[in-house]
Amino acid sequence: MNEKFLYPRKAYKLAMSSTGPSSSGKPLKLRINRDSEGYLSLVTESGEIYRCPICGNDRFVYNYERGEVVCIVCGAVVQEQLLDLGPEWRAFTSEEKGQRARTGAPLTRLISEALTTVIDWRDKDVSGKELDIKRKLEVIRLRKWQTRARVQTSYERNFIQAAQELERLKSSMGVPRPCVEQALEIYRQALEKELVRGRSVEAMAAAALYMACRMMRMPRPLDELVRYTKASRREVARCYRLLLRELNVKVPISDPVLYISRIAEQLKLSGEVVKAAIDILQRAKKAGITAGKDPAGLAAAAVYIASLMHGDNRTQKDFAVAAGVTEVTVRNRYKELAKALNIKVPVK
Repeated sequence: MNEKFLYPRKAYKLAMSSTGPSSSGKPLKLRINRDSEGYLSLVTESGEIYRCPICGNDRFVYNYERGEVVCIVCGAVVQEQLLDLGPEWRAFTSEEKGQRARTGAPLTRLISEALTTVIDWRDKDVSGKELDIKRKLEVIRLRKWQTRARVQTSYERNFIQAAQELERLKSSMGVPRPCVEQALEIYRQALEKELVRGRSVEAMAAAALYMACRMMRMPRPLDELVRYTKASRREVARCYRLLLRELNVKVPISDPVLYISRIAEQLKLSGEVVKAAIDILQRAKKAGITAGKDPAGLAAAAVYIASLMHGDNRTQKDFAVAAGVTEVTVRNRYKELAKALNIKVPVK
């Protein structure tokens, strides 16, 4: 017995019911609370403290092996045959808990059919053999009816199309899952307000993803997003302004510091260069010269200056391509930062 508290081996069981008898003979519904010392207290539906019917004690312990709640004074069993809804494994760290858990939330909180079985499009049986023509026609008919049963309204069809488009953009651009979840929530709100009517699903999904990335402090340039979607840049920008106006969503201003790590990762720069670039942008913010400037251009110019200070002589074109801006933008921001902050950049 591995219990913390000991009680008599021969406990008295209340014979009326598994939850203990009441004065009317009906089983009591009790709520179990645990105090700081590990003792249990039972509370009735009316909010009264339940006491042991044998000795009047109000403190109990739980026997995990037998599924019983037992009085710590007299050993009377006040509840028995309880089901333990917790896991059968033990974990001592959060990493172990995440590795051993086999349950949890659905794959996505917005699409209810995330865990449903889908009839495969390959017309093969479990052993990999081709189906005969009669069975193929039957499978095609079943696949068609499954699609119709899963999506019944135009709202659901539109939302499923947007989810598929966002999944495609996620795999193409490497966008993290939280951004896609936030984009789905934005798109759902747009559907409820009928903002999608008359507009392409691709443009609205791209605009929702662009807004979600900015809200999650992981911004992506709009030009990069447009390269992976069928919609034009003008159409995506128009849909973004519509969402911003109609949904009353607060989108934070893009911080140039958030672009530095992405630029440095593409150019394989050291941590010292990244630290120096962040310091340059922090000084520029205090000086008030970042307002109204493209954050990606400012980040590229700061990383360019930091790389020159650490002896990495790369061209402005390399930083412009990594940031998704033009060489002229990098050059202009570089001159402004160097002049305003009085930074002596070594000449190549």
